[in-house]
Amino acid sequence: MKAKLPLTEGLIDLAAHRFRLLGEPMRLRILQALEAGERSVTDLTRVVSSNQPNVSRHLQALHEGGIVKRRRDGNTIYYAIADPVVFQICELVCRSAVDVAQARLGMIMEAAGPARKETARKR
Repeated sequence: MKAKLPLTEGLIDLAAHRFRLLGEPMRLRILQALEAGERSVTDLTRVVSSNQPNVSRHLQALHEGGIVKRRRDGNTIYYAIADPVVFQICELVCRSAVDVAQARLGMIMEAAGPARKETARKR
């Protein structure tokens, strides 16, 4: 087991920056599209249903953050995942979100239980 990484101020700032990068829904859509492999900007624009300037802006931010890498082939730029750990982060966060949603739904159903029984009895 790895020792816990001490969180220095610099490391906290880097982690916060990474979370801000991943806090944008369009960037998550782009990363999801890149999970299947390298794609051109044109292809990504089609897959995420957005326009080229918007997709390019998000790709630039992800590239500057070290999450994606790019290569040029003639006039076409291709993007790919540079840091696959990003998928583990997304998986953990999504699993947690589903667990929270299920727990909330359970609480709502439990609270609604007596009201549903009363409504059924009146019918």
